[in-house]
Amino acid sequence: MPTEIVIDMPTDMRNQEGRFSTFDLDYTPPNLKPRGITSLTVDISASSRVTNEPRPPPRWKTPEFIFYYVVALFVIPFMAWVPVHLSSPSHPNYPYYHHKLSPGWMFGREVDNSDTQYRSFRNNILPLTFLVLIFIALKYIYTRSALRSALSIPSDKLYLIPFFLLFSALYLTGLHGTSVFKIVFILTANYWIAKTSRGLRIGPLLTWIFNVLILFANETYGGYQYASFHPSLEVLDAFQGIYPRWHISFNITMLRLISFNMDYYWAYNSRGGDNLSSASTEKERANTPLPLEDYTYRNYITYVLYPPLYIAGPILTFNNFMWQLRCPINIPIRVQGRYLVRFLVSLLTMESILHYMYVVAIKDTKAWQGYTPLELSMIGFWNLVIVWLKLLLPWRFFRLWSLASGIDPPENMVRCMVNNYSTLGFWRSWHRSYNLWIVRYIYIPLGGTKNVILTTALVFSFVALWHDLSFRLLAWGWLVSFFILPELLARYLLPQTKYGQSPWYRHVCAMGGVFNMLMMASANLVGFVIGTDGIMYMANQIMGTWQGFRFLLAAICIIFVGVQLMFEYREEEMRKGVYRRC
Repeated sequence: MPTEIVIDMPTDMRNQEGRFSTFDLDYTPPNLKPRGITSLTVDISASSRVTNEPRPPPRWKTPEFIFYYVVALFVIPFMAWVPVHLSSPSHPNYPYYHHKLSPGWMFGREVDNSDTQYRSFRNNILPLTFLVLIFIALKYIYTRSALRSALSIPSDKLYLIPFFLLFSALYLTGLHGTSVFKIVFILTANYWIAKTSRGLRIGPLLTWIFNVLILFANETYGGYQYASFHPSLEVLDAFQGIYPRWHISFNITMLRLISFNMDYYWAYNSRGGDNLSSASTEKERANTPLPLEDYTYRNYITYVLYPPLYIAGPILTFNNFMWQLRCPINIPIRVQGRYLVRFLVSLLTMESILHYMYVVAIKDTKAWQGYTPLELSMIGFWNLVIVWLKLLLPWRFFRLWSLASGIDPPENMVRCMVNNYSTLGFWRSWHRSYNLWIVRYIYIPLGGTKNVILTTALVFSFVALWHDLSFRLLAWGWLVSFFILPELLARYLLPQTKYGQSPWYRHVCAMGGVFNMLMMASANLVGFVIGTDGIMYMANQIMGTWQGFRFLLAAICIIFVGVQLMFEYREEEMRKGVYRRC
């Protein structure tokens, strides 16, 4: 795997100093911690050095931005009031979706717990927390015992592998029952492909064919029944565990299978054997091949079934995982504590939204008859916020569990959903670990920037089908690929190096950001909220009337204000030495 490939793709319409390699998405100087408003920026692993240049003076106190504050002061509370008003029991449409609501715990309000995906996490957060505490306690006991019996204190954490394996076996048996045998069979077949192919070029091809076929077969046969193989095996179908649908979460597992095979293929051809220290970066751990003797079946199973990240990720490459066991990194308790506070604040935010904004129930029952264009747009907007939060919360929960056990996976959500104006930057900050995986195992091998349009279309088609084998998500993938093109064209026609000093340039970029946000919202509404029929209905209501057109003009002006604030926030980050490519 090449280690110095540079992707010079535009990420947004502002200046970026220096050159970034594929994984150099972020940089925070170790001796310069963010202060002030930029302390809200999520801390993530740094990997590159950026040439510092004088930044323009802050605009926070200028008349232009004081005007923006006044707009935000009125608009943001109003955006929250609209769905709260629509969720009132006195609203005429309330009876249409009331059956979707459940008893709540917040100030006598009912709660909209109707989203199936999030409900499975919300209803099980206490048992999961109990499981995490058991895991940490057992790991502590095992570690004390292992170190006590050791002749000297080891510099690595490879002694934890037997504990991880035993806990994984119990964990998966409880989750999936006898289906654990199906999982192990698939894992073993994938390992056999890697070890049989070794460094041959056919290895990656067989790996991809096998895993894509498994993806389709899992969907087609619903995880398989033992009785379908032979009637005498029907008894094994009796114990299915507390989560029988193992094939649903196997999409995440599949990424680890490909990661191991590809990392082994590149290591075999480079002959491995490089050394890293505990101070290595995320990029170095992912890119540096391990000694070939580390690509064993035991390490492979440990990695694929690592309990904290098994269900939902974040996604960690095999190289990164094993280097963290070989050269443990220090994760201070205060870092874990701050991350716990972030998780709890996000959880309380989600609970407040679900208790006061019943937008999911309204969306599912299509109880929007008589809504104005403003009200329709707020239903769509807050549904997108909920989609962001329902993914962020499990990812942060399982990442926190992993941090507590000594393994640092990538942070998945680097930016708040509404703090994005660049299409490409948005996908770097949304499910970031998946983005890193895509870049490493698909984007670069397919040619990267040499075939940017074709590669982008193939990438998002894979992403859509990986999420769900449905036309709706395939349409989402194609829309996203299409909506990236205007930003690429704008960067080509109006390069920052040529026009960046012009006073009009920032405002033109802000208008580009406005249309980026509108396009991204439309694509994600299609893919994850209301589908193609719903977005057509919403577009007709907004574009088909004079009232809707007036609302759209007002929305464009308000989003323009928001983009300007996002620009300045990123400038403030760079003044503090924090660089993000999103």
